[in-house]
Amino acid sequence: MDTSSSLLFFSFFFFIIIVIFNKINGLRSSPASKKKLNDHHVTSQSHGPKFPHGSLGWPVIGETIEFVSSAYSDRPESFMDKRRLMYGRVFKSHIFGTATIVSTDAEVNRAVLQSDSTAFVPFYPKTVRELMGKSSILLINGSLHRRFHGLVGSFLKSPLLKAQIVRDMHKFLSESMDLWSEDQPVLLQDVSKTVAFKVLAKALISVEKGEDLEELKREFENFISGLMSLPINFPGTQLHRSLQAKKNMVKQVERIIEGKIRKTKNKEEDDVIAKDVVDVLLKDSSEHLTHNLIANNMIDMMIPGHDSVPVLITLAVKFLSDSPAALNLLTEENMKLKSLKELTGEPLYWNDYLSLPFTQKVITETLRMGNVIIGVMRKAMKDVEIKGYVIPKGWCFLAYLRSVHLDKLYYESPYKFNPWRWQERDMNTSSFSPFGGGQRLCPGLDLARLETSVFLHHLVTRFR
Repeated sequence: MDTSSSLLFFSFFFFIIIVIFNKINGLRSSPASKKKLNDHHVTSQSHGPKFPHGSLGWPVIGETIEFVSSAYSDRPESFMDKRRLMYGRVFKSHIFGTATIVSTDAEVNRAVLQSDSTAFVPFYPKTVRELMGKSSILLINGSLHRRFHGLVGSFLKSPLLKAQIVRDMHKFLSESMDLWSEDQPVLLQDVSKTVAFKVLAKALISVEKGEDLEELKREFENFISGLMSLPINFPGTQLHRSLQAKKNMVKQVERIIEGKIRKTKNKEEDDVIAKDVVDVLLKDSSEHLTHNLIANNMIDMMIPGHDSVPVLITLAVKFLSDSPAALNLLTEENMKLKSLKELTGEPLYWNDYLSLPFTQKVITETLRMGNVIIGVMRKAMKDVEIKGYVIPKGWCFLAYLRSVHLDKLYYESPYKFNPWRWQERDMNTSSFSPFGGGQRLCPGLDLARLETSVFLHHLVTRFR
């Protein structure tokens, strides 16, 4: 059986299992929901709000196989493009075992992502929900989410942490690049993944070297292997191994928390300077932020940071290698900064990297074309009308960001890598949302830009 056939067979089997589990948990549409679907279909014939057109696909499996096979192709948005031509920018489908409204419309996406939990809540496949747990920042809503997100976001944006990350990136990259040689290939994504994990572990829980770091990394690799596994939890399955790996990591983080408390119990709280995210959360007086909740969420926060930054770095280098003019301009800009700092004897500060105009345009264009986050899923808590479309209660909503970023309606020559397009263009528009949006906007977006800027600077100033 060839690779393509194996993929389709696996996808079919995988999502049959998911649908069965969803049936057991009552996630599929009930007769009442089907009646509601018909009612909405009738209103679509009038001049009022309309239920999106589309197809629910095959019985049980819906359109999941085609969706997954497109995702593994060289044009993942082909599934969306085909249906957008037939049904419009917002359409109905059935993927991941649930009825779904899919949107490739920038304004509709923005409206949903900016909604509060009375209208939409996060939605993830069953396996991901089990691995994260009910208290995950990626799933919780209301005041606890706002408090947690606010505390973490403020710290991740702080000059203190950004300065630390610049120092750490310089150290880790210098150690790695010193070992590079012309006769050995360098796997940039592997290098960037190793560096990004070290930076993230130190920023979250102050683990930076030795056996503790190796243990954390080993368990984390076992943990994330289960994100796309079958939702079957018994000894021997990948999900079971991943859950066990998370338990081990939580215990490790809880030991770190206990150590921090012992060190600070004789000090005044105000005298303790937060060195990592755990410190920030421990200083909060909320009774809801238990040590176990903090420990679990430190693991969950590693998920988006583990792949997003390495993928962003790798794609930036790839796009630059295909665009000599852009590479030359970025190199020139970074060499000038390096020469200036050497002349004045000053170190490079975090704001030096972020103030390089063309480097930031390259990163922005990489985010648009690369689509590190291809889409965001929500679940409607009530019937919601947006831009004339009705999103029914209980249905999943998929904001497919990749299609928006590669839509000629919003971008001229969307498949062309063109950093210069951002000279006049505003990033604060509904057609550019590489990190999601609303109350759940990724709190680490500034750090992703900073880490990528530092990596590119070291790469182009040391190598040709």
